[in-house]
Amino acid sequence: MAGTILTVVVLVLIVAGAVWLIRQRAATRERELEDAKSEARRWVERLGGQVLNLIGTDEASKQALADAAERYNAAGSQLDQAKTTAQARHVTETAYEGLYYVRAARTAMGIDPGPDLPPLPGQQRAGAVTEDRDVDVEGHSYSASPEASERNRHYYPGGMVAGRPVPRGWYSEPWWRPALVAGAWGLGSALLFTSLFSGMSGVAYADGFADGAAQGDMGADGGFDGGDPGAGDPGDFGGGDFGGDFGGGDFGGGGFGDF
Repeated sequence: MAGTILTVVVLVLIVAGAVWLIRQRAATRERELEDAKSEARRWVERLGGQVLNLIGTDEASKQALADAAERYNAAGSQLDQAKTTAQARHVTETAYEGLYYVRAARTAMGIDPGPDLPPLPGQQRAGAVTEDRDVDVEGHSYSASPEASERNRHYYPGGMVAGRPVPRGWYSEPWWRPALVAGAWGLGSALLFTSLFSGMSGVAYADGFADGAAQGDMGADGGFDGGDPGAGDPGDFGGGDFGGDFGGGDFGGGGFGDF
């Protein structure tokens, strides 16, 4: 009888300990989520203040602010949907990206860009455009520049797009946007990357597409890899035609992708 009672007591203690441990872990996760959401909210509000108070003075700054506004809307939508710490941190990264567009717009307008921002995933690896480049790829003209101009008015803050590093800089059109939405590059991407960046110091593709592609495969570091941080339902992207107008600041959707 004593042995039976002892066994029951031990089982009760084990169950009670397990319940306590589960509750502690749940409480810890809840605190971490609230902390992450609070941090994300702070950055989203900072982005919103910039978007609402700045007016572009030229096409480049207007376009950059339109992209920043899109990131602000996407971050707000993501914050409302965030159920995990990873999703809340993703909101923060979306706000970071929007603030990089704000910095680009302020620079284009000749005003103080403001304090430095935390780096985006893959941004340092991707590098930056360091010289003006004009190329023709499959009958379509593209250009890139470290500075905004009437032609190069589409900014990208640099980072990983569908597993490939895209350098920070100003471009004649947002040729990376279909890959952001679809999570994959078209057939003409190798030629486009090589033509735009081969031999350019400071970018991942200085030695050609193979070198940049290898850097893109060196352990994707989360965040924006493999798709648009604001796109929850990737669209259909086929072929290698990067030409045409991809629109103002619409990256498509404001929900979460796969985590």
